[in-house]
Amino acid sequence: MDELQNILSQLDPRRMPRHVAMIMDGNGRWAKKRGQNRSDGHYEGITSVHNVTELSSDLGIGYLTLYAFSTENWNRPTEEVETLMYLIGWAIERELPELLRNNVRIHLIGDIERIPEGPRKKLFDCRDATAHCTGLQLNMCLSYSSRWEITEAARRIAELARRGELDPEEIDEDKFASMLPTAGIPDPDLLIRTGGEERISNYLLWQIAYSELYFTPVLWPDFGKVEYARALVDFQQRERRFGKTSEQIATD
Repeated sequence: MDELQNILSQLDPRRMPRHVAMIMDGNGRWAKKRGQNRSDGHYEGITSVHNVTELSSDLGIGYLTLYAFSTENWNRPTEEVETLMYLIGWAIERELPELLRNNVRIHLIGDIERIPEGPRKKLFDCRDATAHCTGLQLNMCLSYSSRWEITEAARRIAELARRGELDPEEIDEDKFASMLPTAGIPDPDLLIRTGGEERISNYLLWQIAYSELYFTPVLWPDFGKVEYARALVDFQQRERRFGKTSEQIATD
């Protein structure tokens, strides 16, 4: 705890990211290193979800978006997919009292209807139970991929244009963004990926155009509050220019 407090003391509360997105990678490798089943890694990873959510809430971060289950993850072995579906439902139900205590609101992003009925109901119940909360918004990306959401947005725009409800000349970045499931959510300031891989893996491709990227070799089950705080310190040391020069930023 002393180490965490030491790192947190380096943070400027005025320069906290408004929105942090995470790719939670490394559960399977964490378990394999210990001679355990991959499912054991997924169970252990739930603790990390709890910890990063709690710290985000404590620090006043507005939005935390977690890549919980991708469209491509449906291609994993059936047993692992079934375990993940069970864990998603079990974890969200277990965490609900803590989410309510911390004023955390759940928002679901993805092809949620593809989730089996049992965990899907628990997800919807948790979303509805936290709808009144006004603190951190925890966005859970489930059965999600960025190409899926962009394709769906293009389909919606094409349908509106076909019905004569949208003039193609009106289509700009804001209009397109309004068709995405993240409409109304600010783009991530910081994207963190654990597990040592340095790729985006079909995640928030539109939204992270100007996000700061932070890659760490730490496997997700080992990514706790200390590692998260280090990532936030690193973020605050960067100069975000959004296409401008350093001199322009200094005078803004």
